Amino acid sequence: MTNLSPSVLSIRKMTTDDLDCVLTWRNHPDIRSYMYTKHEITLSEHREWFERSSLDPHKHMLIFEVDEIAQGFVNINESSSAGVASWGFYVAPDAVKGTGRKLGGAALNYAFSTLQLHKICGQALSFNERSIKLHQALGFHQEGTLREQYCDGKIYHSIICFGLLSTEWQVTIKGLNK
Repeated sequence: MTNLSPSVLSIRKMTTDDLDCVLTWRNHPDIRSYMYTKHEITLSEHREWFERSSLDPHKHMLIFEVDEIAQGFVNINESSSAGVASWGFYVAPDAVKGTGRKLGGAALNYAFSTLQLHKICGQALSFNERSIKLHQALGFHQEGTLREQYCDGKIYHSIICFGLLSTEWQVTIKGLNK
């Protein structure tokens, strides 16, 4: 008989114990190719980023877990506008299909319930079709396109901008739970 019990999904704050794992994910070519910063991050750069970010109460570095096993990273940065934040995320390169959607749902629940945010903003490079589709599946609205905004060193790419309001998330989550 197979175990049909649902997985336990959770979001927790990132700790120094997560640094090596998150750095390995971040430097993986499948992750790095969709980032604005393309170079391989050094351990000292990574530690400095974590220490600096940990001191800022408006930055929330989070680990997404499935059955207590780390499967992804989420970064939520509150802006100067009360209740508005931007987010970025990635899943472990070896994560099973569907992990991104689960990470997104858990992170948005955290953002809107725990942090009591009003709006989450996201961006995706125009060639990152998986991220664009994920934002759309999670109920985000495309709010604009920054045409040829980012250069990877050779080619200019557009950036797709997304936004999701707390009230919209409440409608989306009801549909996802059906």
